[in-house]
Amino acid sequence: MQLILLQNVQNLGRLGDKVTVKPGYGRNFLVPQGKAVPATEANLAEFEARRAEYEAKAQAVLEGAQSRQAKLDGAVVSIKANAATEGKLYGSITNRDIAEALTQQIGTPVEKSEVVMGEGSIRHIGEYDVVVHLHADIDVAVKVVVEPEAIG
Repeated sequence: MQLILLQNVQNLGRLGDKVTVKPGYGRNFLVPQGKAVPATEANLAEFEARRAEYEAKAQAVLEGAQSRQAKLDGAVVSIKANAATEGKLYGSITNRDIAEALTQQIGTPVEKSEVVMGEGSIRHIGEYDVVVHLHADIDVAVKVVVEPEAIG
């Protein structure tokens, strides 16, 4: 399936690139999300006519991500969780918990889909490095400190 990208897509291409993807990926993800349109003559002509508008929109999104990066750069967020005496959590800390804690403590809105946890959810107390993926070109490392809740 041939598509024209309307924004930068990580591991696929940049704005305006003509790419070939599997039909399911294009039909079920890229087109409904507004990231691409089918590469027909009419769509190609419309894209070229509106190229400046798409580039301005992409630049605005990038600038927004860069301002959020400045706020999150070097951030340390602490989360209290119920834990056993040996340090194992009752439950786990997920990307949703980290996103909510970042939003509260730093004041910058972070979506759970932006939090990338390479090893999966956190199940022990300690310090962890988590990546926040703000844009196709911008990733920020954030330190997450998981502490046991005080009992009593």
